[in-house]
Amino acid sequence: MDPLLIKAFILGIIEGLTEFLPISSTGHLIIAGSLLGYTDDTSRVFKIVIQLAAILAICWEYRRKIMDVGAGVMAHDAPSRHFVTLVMIAFLPAAVLGFLFHGLIKAYLFNPLTVAAALIVGGVVILMIERRNHRPRFETVEDMDWRAALKVGFAQ
Repeated sequence: MDPLLIKAFILGIIEGLTEFLPISSTGHLIIAGSLLGYTDDTSRVFKIVIQLAAILAICWEYRRKIMDVGAGVMAHDAPSRHFVTLVMIAFLPAAVLGFLFHGLIKAYLFNPLTVAAALIVGGVVILMIERRNHRPRFETVEDMDWRAALKVGFAQ
């Protein structure tokens, strides 16, 4: 069997298993790609394509919500506009930081050792947070204000 097909199969399995868990599917693909010796430009394109497929699957799963929000925005529905505004606010930190630090991010954050360390630290943080006794401050996304959306954006 073609070694490239085996690598694609392994990375596809990893993407499928990690996309819907509270772990970084991208991080796992970076580490697995490095372990498989699959780190060239074609590997980067492949990783983007399989993640695009996962994003499209999520869009398909939430298609009713997406269409309802889109129709609501066009009809000037306040809750729909609020939802879209919150999503845009939550997106801002990643967009601004990505624009300002693109070179540093590309040079240092896609390194398998950096990714592995971040996954370990992130896992420990998640475990610590889960052990805390906490109550949700918001029942739904629509209950959030712009400050909470911005905090979510920075946490991402």
